[in-house]
Amino acid sequence: MITRMTVVSLALAALLPLSAQAQHTRHEWTYTGATGPAKWGGIKSDYVTCKTGHQQSPIDIRTRATTKADLDPITFEYQPSPLKIIDNGHTVQVNHAPGSGMSIGGVRHELLQFHFHTPSEELINGKSYPLGLHLVHKNADNKLAVVALLFKLGKENPALTNIFNNLPKKAEVEQAVEGVTIDMMGILPPTQGYYNFPGSLTTPPCSEEANWFVLKTPVDISKAQLAQFHKLYKHNARPVQHLNGRVVKESK
Repeated sequence: MITRMTVVSLALAALLPLSAQAQHTRHEWTYTGATGPAKWGGIKSDYVTCKTGHQQSPIDIRTRATTKADLDPITFEYQPSPLKIIDNGHTVQVNHAPGSGMSIGGVRHELLQFHFHTPSEELINGKSYPLGLHLVHKNADNKLAVVALLFKLGKENPALTNIFNNLPKKAEVEQAVEGVTIDMMGILPPTQGYYNFPGSLTTPPCSEEANWFVLKTPVDISKAQLAQFHKLYKHNARPVQHLNGRVVKESK
């Protein structure tokens, strides 16, 4: 029997740094072909939620259909962190040092890691963006909160410089880049209104354990920076999933 704790454990295993088990299973699913997103749910029993779930992510956010609400603001409490970066076989992931997080409604969520998708997995009114960033958090009750940030082509983004200048040259090995720190406060847009909805991990096992916060204001990335990321990944985005009656709330 798959209990709620089992689902949470699977979710956290998918989000935490690459484990020995993940190293053996990373080729089980991909973004194209016979092991692509349409097939994830049938690859193994642990992934069945990818095809049977009713609160799957990502979604296409249609602003005419959102519910405007007095949502609590997100308080970001990110601290500088040594750069620990890994190409885990599906994306570039940065494992963040303890002590950073976000608070909403009086509940604090610790920042575990962040990673990138190209193009963005979240769509706004049918439009994708060249790159998306997922900041993955967990609270004291093991509830997941994911903040999604969208990038538009524009000026160079200084907050990405230390990350993209130190992209991994070898897969599956976490690299601690000596003398290099990152500060994720610098990547946030000046206004932090958001869309909120219940959802899932966007990768197997697609566990429906995530509370999503998609920031409404995109931030810049330069063509040169996007090209840096595309040297490793040109497409690692799951297609949008059915809303299935979910309400997407939008902060006023």
